[in-house]
Formats: sequence, structure tokens, C-alpha cells
Amino acid sequence: MAVGTTARRGIDMFAGLLRIVGLLIVAVLVVHILLVVLEANPANTFAQTVAELADTFDLGLSNLFQYSEAKLSVILNYGIAAAIWFLITAVVVRLVRRLG
Repeated sequence: MAVGTTARRGIDMFAGLLRIVGLLIVAVLVVHILLVVLEANPANTFAQTVAELADTFDLGLSNLFQYSEAKLSVILNYGIAAAIWFLITAVVVRLVRRLG
């Protein structure tokens, strides 16, 4: 096996790992939106954990829009953060594969 092939395989694995991490972050944000919209019990451990993780990955956008309807604010703010994370993930994965 050539050195270039091994390096390429390692880069592809790293890019795949980055894609998985990015998509997990997007999934946390989307699940948080769903839990809020479907009015999950906020005292539930799962809902609390997802909310805390979503607050970690919100890119400071959790209060970008503040409507009187809290659900709409969550959909917009966390939805925009999820879209940005998706875009960041796609760009970083593409750069890693291109540079490799």
C-alpha cells in the first residue's frame, strides 16, 4: 500500500469524523426545536440535557429574534444556528478533503 493511499484514507476518515460531529450538533439543535414545539416536559432529564447542549451550540443566536410567541423564537433562532452549523460542516469537510 502506497504512502499516498494511506494518507488519503486517513484524511477521508478524518473528514468523515468531522461530518459526523457536525451533523450530531445539527441533530441536537433540531431535536431541541422539536421538543419545544411539541411542548415536552422541561423538567424531564432528556429535555434538559438537549436544551443545555443546544445552548452550548447556539452560536450566540438563542436570542437573535424575540417574538411574543416563544416557539417561533426557538424555531428561528435555533433553526438558523442549525443551518449555519450544517454549512460550516460542509465547508470544513470539503476543505479537509481538498487540502488532503
